[in-house]
Amino acid sequence: MNTYPPLNGLRIFEAAARLESFSSAANELHVTHGAVSKQIKQLEEWLGVQLFERSGGRVKLTDTGWRYLVQVQDGLDLIANATSQLLQPDRQRRLSINSTPTFALFWLLPRLQGFRARFPDIDLHLVTSDRDISRLDTPFDIAIRRGPGDWPGHLAKPFLEEWELPLCSPALLARLPIQQPADLAHHTLLYADTRPTQWQRWFTLAGVPELKPASSLHFDRFSLALQAAMDGLGVVLGPLPMAQQALDSGKLVAPLQQPVVPVRDYCWIAPRAAVDDVAIHAFCHWLEETAANEQRNHGKTHKPDL
Repeated sequence: MNTYPPLNGLRIFEAAARLESFSSAANELHVTHGAVSKQIKQLEEWLGVQLFERSGGRVKLTDTGWRYLVQVQDGLDLIANATSQLLQPDRQRRLSINSTPTFALFWLLPRLQGFRARFPDIDLHLVTSDRDISRLDTPFDIAIRRGPGDWPGHLAKPFLEEWELPLCSPALLARLPIQQPADLAHHTLLYADTRPTQWQRWFTLAGVPELKPASSLHFDRFSLALQAAMDGLGVVLGPLPMAQQALDSGKLVAPLQQPVVPVRDYCWIAPRAAVDDVAIHAFCHWLEETAANEQRNHGKTHKPDL
């Protein structure tokens, strides 16, 4: 029995579902809106299920459509990977990494030469984004996000623990000492829109839930808040081991060793259909190995006893 649905209809369905728009799918695929609508209707009739809800010119995936999308994307990824390996067997494997900006800037980039030295035949393409992986505009081989998360159609594994302590520049600390949590009331505290509640959580655990800083600075990205701390603009509730190199080099100091606040781990995320790819496996294993080695080397000083 032939159970293959219309393949062109699958391609159009994937684009329309991913973009949540028949018109956007038509533009991407260089066909008419009518062609997209016709192909989707034919696919639904062939399957005997409704994939989209139509309302006032707008479309929305049904629950059945969402489940089918995950499986269709896995299948299309397998076809794309197999075709790429067939057509380019002797060329460098290009690995697309999508990482959060803070992780890329303060952890991944300083260590990336170690991966390139071990795997010179793997060409890396690094893109940074804070968006959920389901909302990314471009495909990826590996994404790095804080987890756990809901990532259907993907495999994920935590590889790096993260925790938070107040951090500041040595010059700022010399000018305004911090010997206890209450001393932060004399300082400018640095906030990031991506981590809006982190300071209040730390205040509560430190026994000063009503603490008000002398002033505050707010940034849209946490990487900017961390850089501002190194520049002496204030105190950041900094992540470790993201900021480990800044501590080791003396650009930042940790005046208070308690309380240590554990936060979500960093995870690698890979499409389930491509997780056996040799290059993907090499990069994910390198992430795990590098994080584990550094935890052994630095964990005694800064890692909390969880």
